Amino acid sequence: MALTNWIRRHLLAFVAMAVLAILLVPNVVVALFSFNKPNGRYNYEWVRGSADAWTNPCGTPGICEALGLSLKIGITASLVATVMGTMIAFALGRHRFRGRSATNMLIFMPMATPEVVMGSSLLTLFVALGLPAGATAILIAHIMFCLSFVVVAVKARVSSLDPKLEEAAADLGAGPVATFLRVTLPLVAPGIAAGALLAFSLSFDDYIITNFNASPNSVTFPMYVWGAAQRGTPVQINVIGTVMFVLSVGIVLTGQFVSARRAKAA
Repeated sequence: MALTNWIRRHLLAFVAMAVLAILLVPNVVVALFSFNKPNGRYNYEWVRGSADAWTNPCGTPGICEALGLSLKIGITASLVATVMGTMIAFALGRHRFRGRSATNMLIFMPMATPEVVMGSSLLTLFVALGLPAGATAILIAHIMFCLSFVVVAVKARVSSLDPKLEEAAADLGAGPVATFLRVTLPLVAPGIAAGALLAFSLSFDDYIITNFNASPNSVTFPMYVWGAAQRGTPVQINVIGTVMFVLSVGIVLTGQFVSARRAKAA
């Protein structure tokens, strides 16, 4: 009876840990096979351990060029989308104006639209405007679909702010700019950071929309991985995937640590 009660009390924790383990299994496999030395072109079976791929991550032609392009597009798209999305989120969350409901619907549409439809639509738009396929077209496309996710993330944070905090700052003599920089912005910063990280992840990982608007000279990392999988997956792909995963986890853990320190200090 005591064992049954203990299981009931901890059942949710067990389920959560099981789901988390299932989600992490692919990442563990990727990290494990980054130390593999396959006999042929395909890195699908464990042969013997080796760190050759880690000592030469650019050993496969074109892989670092594709990674560099994905990083440039991802960073630029996330920065532009974060700035624009934050301003839109404040406008939607703080002000009432004609067309606000329509704007909310338009912001939500890219999130609900299938990527195949969005990619083909953007390609049609760029062709009509005379914009050639390539890195510029990919960047504009990524900004357009990342913008919605940033708006949603920041708007949720803006809507939860207590206006009394800003009123208290004004009562203490702070002007609008000082109130925004010292009160509003620090409170909204977690939402902005979440939106920026989400935008970068979506941009770096996107294949379908990118494939519609890419040129032979603008191959991103997901496109390179897809093309390499047809001929044989190099071990360097696992190395880069492992590094990106470790960096992502490190950023999240750092954010949690900083938040915990601030909450403890408060």
